[in-house]
Amino acid sequence: MWTLSAFGDEIAEDLSEQNRVLEAESIRYLDLRAAWGRNVLDLTDDDLATIRRELGARGMRVATIGSPIGKLPVTDPFAPHLARFRRALEVAQALEAPVIRIFSFYVPEGEDPARHRDEVLARLSALVDAARDSGVTLLHENEKGIYGDVPSRCLDLLATVDDPLLRAIWDPANFVQCGVRPHDEGYAALRPYLAAVHVKDAVRATGEVVPAGQGDGQLAETLRALRDSGFDGVFALEPHLLHGGAFGGFSGPARFHEAAAALRGLLDELGVTYR
Repeated sequence: MWTLSAFGDEIAEDLSEQNRVLEAESIRYLDLRAAWGRNVLDLTDDDLATIRRELGARGMRVATIGSPIGKLPVTDPFAPHLARFRRALEVAQALEAPVIRIFSFYVPEGEDPARHRDEVLARLSALVDAARDSGVTLLHENEKGIYGDVPSRCLDLLATVDDPLLRAIWDPANFVQCGVRPHDEGYAALRPYLAAVHVKDAVRATGEVVPAGQGDGQLAETLRALRDSGFDGVFALEPHLLHGGAFGGFSGPARFHEAAAALRGLLDELGVTYR
C-alpha cells in the first residue's frame, strides 16, 4: 500500500497548523523540513520532544527528515557539513524517522559537472559511512544545479556508491526544470533505486510548478509504471504552488488542498490503494 506524506512547511510555519491541515486530508505522515520557521536541523532537543508529543497525540509519524544536507557548493569545505549531518542523524533517531533526504552538492555555474565527480562521490560515500549502523537510509533528491540533477548523473552516483543505504527520491518537477522528460528519459534506469516520490509537477516551457498531472512531469505514466512494478513507498506532497526557493517552498492551506486533490485524482484513476 502506498503511503501519502507531505512537507508540512508548505502549509504553514506553525507545526500545529501544519498537522491540522494534514489531518483534514487524512495524511498521517510528515516530511519534516521546517517548523516554527526554523530548519529541521536547527531545532533543539526540546523542539523535537514537542514534535514527538504532538505527532503522537494525533497518531502521526515522521516519514522523512527533509534535510538540506548536500545543498551547498561542492567547493565549500566538507568537514563542517559532515558535522551538521551527524545532527541530522540525531534528529532522525529522536523522531524515529527511517530516512533522511540529501543532495549531491551544487556545481559552479558554467563548469562541467564531470570535473567535480570524484569529490561528490567521496562526500556521498562519507555520508553513507557516517549513517552506517544508524538504522537510517539516505535518499538522494534530484535538485536542479547539483551534480545529480539529471537521470544519467543520478544513476552514476547511485551505481558507483552501490550501497543499500543510499537510494533515490524521484522529483519530476525538478527533472522538468532541467529539460528532462522524466518518465521517458529516466524511469527505467532509476527504478531499481527509487524509494520515494516528491509529488510536484512543472511546465517545461516556463518552469512553473503546477498541481500533479497538470504539467510535463509525466506523473500519470510514472505512477502507472510504479503500480505495475509493485512499488511500495512514500509519496510526499511538495507542491510549491505559491513560491519555491533553494531551501523550501510554500503553497498555503488552500493551494495545498488543491495539490492533494490532484494527487488523489491520479491515484483513484489508477485504482491505487493508499494510506
